[in-house]
Amino acid sequence: MSISLSTNLHHSHPHAHLTVSTPSMSILRRLTLPIHHHHRHQRRRFLSHIAAAVRQDTTVWTPTPISLIESAAESLFHVSIDVSDAPEIASSHTRAGQYLQLKVPDSPKPSFLAIASPPSLAAARGELQFLVKTVAGSTAELLCGLKKGDVVELTPAMGNGFNVDLISPPETFPTILIFATGSGISPIRSLIESGFCADKRSDVRLYYGARNLRRMAYQDRFKDWESSGVKIFPVLSKPDEEWSGETGYVQAAFSRSKNIVSPNSTGAVLCGHKQMAEEITSILTEDGVSIDKILKNF
Repeated sequence: MSISLSTNLHHSHPHAHLTVSTPSMSILRRLTLPIHHHHRHQRRRFLSHIAAAVRQDTTVWTPTPISLIESAAESLFHVSIDVSDAPEIASSHTRAGQYLQLKVPDSPKPSFLAIASPPSLAAARGELQFLVKTVAGSTAELLCGLKKGDVVELTPAMGNGFNVDLISPPETFPTILIFATGSGISPIRSLIESGFCADKRSDVRLYYGARNLRRMAYQDRFKDWESSGVKIFPVLSKPDEEWSGETGYVQAAFSRSKNIVSPNSTGAVLCGHKQMAEEITSILTEDGVSIDKILKNF
């Protein structure tokens, strides 16, 4: 007999619910019987799997409405979610680079999404914004098919985000190199708009890669980002014929320009394709940039 316990947390989380699955009684009885030495390892593994499953099932989900959904670029969507009635979620977003899990009504499988908006937006307006790439057959595709007013379920924000304290103060780390590809620009937007004293640093560069300009989100924000002290280098891997800027992959474009004057006073922030992150990390560390000054959000 399988036992499933569902508890509504109306006191501390009026809109949240907690689900805990417990192992069947027959399984528990077997686990209490004497066991031979060569089976002990199996039992320990089995118990750890049960514990992990219970931990996984205790995630708190809070229903929240979509306040905006619109195209951001080819295959990318802006999604804004109203968390003004979920203060525990709004207050959990404290640092750029954090992420959360999201569920839509027709999919039991949650999606991990990096938060694109700065923490100040959640605090001031009770709003979280995301840049979502639609992928066929995924929860993200279902999300991008919803409309304003539809309800999704969120967890509180997770992760440590980008620890910019490691690349502060600005006079000690005047050079900050930022790298993003595709929807990886999402937490980078949060970082830039959170403010990390870019205007007090002498060399802040963003290398932002996409297939072409049609797939490059946030172009309407570039002017504001540059006015905050960030120099932007768009890098297109499959550009149109009229494109005269950087081409190829982000790591190749950076290798051509590099110009790291002082590795000891250089920090970096990465988000995007795994290969890009690995190659950029190798390039930077080989040039003397400390590995603990290369920030990632996962």
